[in-house]
Amino acid sequence: MVLADFGAKVIRVDRTKVFTTGDTLARGKRSVAINLKTADGVALLRRLCVQSDVVLEPYRKGVMEKLGLSPYELLRENPRLIFARLTGYGQNGCYATAAGHDINYLAMSGLLSRLGRSGEKPYAPPILIADFAGGGLTCALGIVLALLERTRSGKGQIIDASMSLLT
Repeated sequence: MVLADFGAKVIRVDRTKVFTTGDTLARGKRSVAINLKTADGVALLRRLCVQSDVVLEPYRKGVMEKLGLSPYELLRENPRLIFARLTGYGQNGCYATAAGHDINYLAMSGLLSRLGRSGEKPYAPPILIADFAGGGLTCALGIVLALLERTRSGKGQIIDASMSLLT
């Protein structure tokens, strides 16, 4: 959303048969529904990835590889591609394949204990701090810096951003 707000052409890939109207995070993005459980769907996503400047992967570790769309394969087809991986815990470490949610990332990083009044139990914040500030903005900055570096080198790269401080 941040990149779209600053003028980037963003295409969001949605699952088929999912109701997405009213999603405020879709602001400024175009959307295409693709069934990634079919060979045709995966082939279509591959064509989109190879034609793109940036691919932002929101899945847990290994999902794109299972689809045959690893960043290394896509970079071979498009050497200028920026492949950004945004996960809960990063691509390495003991939590890399674990599912998580914003509240988990905050608790495990210790930030949740800092939210609330002194002497009282912490409370869940009204916004998604780890998702937006911890992961999303860090990933957006990584993408912008990778694009800047690509203007000098002509080469794409893989970015690993996580929503948690634990990697």
